[in-house]
Amino acid sequence: MAKSYENAGVNLEAGYEVVRRIKQHVASTARKGTMGGIGSFGGMFDLSELGLKEPVLVSGTDGVGTKLKIAFAMDKHDTVGIDAVAMCVNDVLAQGAEPLIFLDYVAVGHNIPAKIEAIVAGVAEGCRQAGCALVGGETAEMPGMYLDGEYDIAGYTTGAVEKSKLIDGSKVKVGDVLVGIASTGVHSNGFSLVRKIVADKGLTYFNSIKELGGQRLGEALLTPTRIYVKQVLDVIRNCDVHAISHITGGGFDENIPRVLHDGQGIEIQEGTWEILPIFQLLEEWGNVPHREMFNIFNMGIGMIVVLDPSEADKAIEILAKHGEKAAVIGRVTDKEGVNIIMK
Repeated sequence: MAKSYENAGVNLEAGYEVVRRIKQHVASTARKGTMGGIGSFGGMFDLSELGLKEPVLVSGTDGVGTKLKIAFAMDKHDTVGIDAVAMCVNDVLAQGAEPLIFLDYVAVGHNIPAKIEAIVAGVAEGCRQAGCALVGGETAEMPGMYLDGEYDIAGYTTGAVEKSKLIDGSKVKVGDVLVGIASTGVHSNGFSLVRKIVADKGLTYFNSIKELGGQRLGEALLTPTRIYVKQVLDVIRNCDVHAISHITGGGFDENIPRVLHDGQGIEIQEGTWEILPIFQLLEEWGNVPHREMFNIFNMGIGMIVVLDPSEADKAIEILAKHGEKAAVIGRVTDKEGVNIIMK
């Protein structure tokens, strides 16, 4: 036992216990190509197992943002790991890549092994949903950096795609349609505004909200970000996908134009999908202009697949087989910008 280090606030024994606790969760994410296990200095993956002729690696990194503040308030830590995975794997999926490996970084002020285990169990669940292996990570105990009970989590993923099948938006043309796939809620963006709205309204995260079926507000807000990997990869295998947009921070206005060419724009028809009750409440409670909501939140659409109109029904049918709600929500136009036609 390193007593001097413990007196400075770092418990090495707790760190060892964390490793013991998370081994089973890490092992549950193994997939074809996985090499070794946790404990090495670097995570390994055998790319030759994939059988790709011209593999392109696509990497992404992200965190969960101030959604963590709600996890702290609710003392609920088993879902934020799913969010960390989702924010990374959905991004590389937008290039057509299959996520292969994931690494997490958890930083705490004080190491509580049961809490770290809950966080990493969430990461492992996200990896299982995405079909990628949790090959490593880091838990950093940093006394004085974080308030008691608080932490931060970030993730990193690498995926691979055949070079000829890389999705980069180059095929997008005027007349293409947008198939929107339903989100599970706020996902992991816009929570600085969410928290302000809740505070200004005088609510707590423990309030039961009738419009949310009596669910406590904090629980509704902690609903994990949807992971779209397996279902969208199925669409990619069976349809000619021109582009994919992951709807994150900046909502429709920032994320959809990223897949367009100069001189192209988007027309969205409101009413073609369900705007979830949580967004209606946030708009009402915060007195947020309706159009502005689309520039902040996903408004019930977590991912958009762009393809020729002739492929839309097939894509929606494939997504439905995976349990996803999807619909044609708009089209590509020759007028730049995002035009949302209100109901």
